[in-house]
Amino acid sequence: MGFSLADKVAIVVGSSSGMGRATAVTFAKAGAQVVLAARSAETLAALAEEIGENAVACPTDVQDAGAVDKLIETTLEQFGRIDVLVYATGTNIPDRSLEVLSNETWDMMIQTNLTGAFYCTKAVLPTMRRQKDGVIIYVSSGAVQRPDVSGVSYQATKHGMVGLAHGTFQEEKENGIRTSMLFPGLTDTPIVLKRPVPTPPDVMAKSLQPQDVADACLLIASLPARVYVPELIMLPAGLA
Repeated sequence: MGFSLADKVAIVVGSSSGMGRATAVTFAKAGAQVVLAARSAETLAALAEEIGENAVACPTDVQDAGAVDKLIETTLEQFGRIDVLVYATGTNIPDRSLEVLSNETWDMMIQTNLTGAFYCTKAVLPTMRRQKDGVIIYVSSGAVQRPDVSGVSYQATKHGMVGLAHGTFQEEKENGIRTSMLFPGLTDTPIVLKRPVPTPPDVMAKSLQPQDVADACLLIASLPARVYVPELIMLPAGLA
């Protein structure tokens, strides 16, 4: 795709695999300085080496507000600004039905999928306010558009991200800060392996690929400041 992020600094949360990894690689190829954030230090180090000089690894547990603050501090120390934040991390569990969902698992899902997004948003806003510019992209799920059996904890957290994104935009638009929600349908990522019943191979063959989501993130991130993309729904054409 012919979109440039030259001279831009981007943090990609969830860079260790799937959509986040593809987005980090795509951003770096488009010229951005990319800060890779996820829990696995070893995986991030390998990815940073693969990408080269445009990438810096910063192991981060998004459930820890202090660790998220450190992520922002490290990025500013390295590059002095933050133009784009992509929140592409998230999880689900096999035991997702209400019959077996535990209080502890519910709390973990809220912390990872929603509270982590809040921590990252809150931490990056002061920098973007000073710049009078910034884009925050949240990767949600097609489960928001149509009820499914992905589990109430997963659906609740992905719905919650919508409120976080749109509420943030309304509060911060005068500061030049834009937010975008991405709603990918079935995508061939490791989270699919956590389904209680494996998805048939013929269905997976029609799924989106992580690169599709990465290209959408690149499009949004590279648009001029006058353009606001509140939501973007992406579904596999063969399964829509």
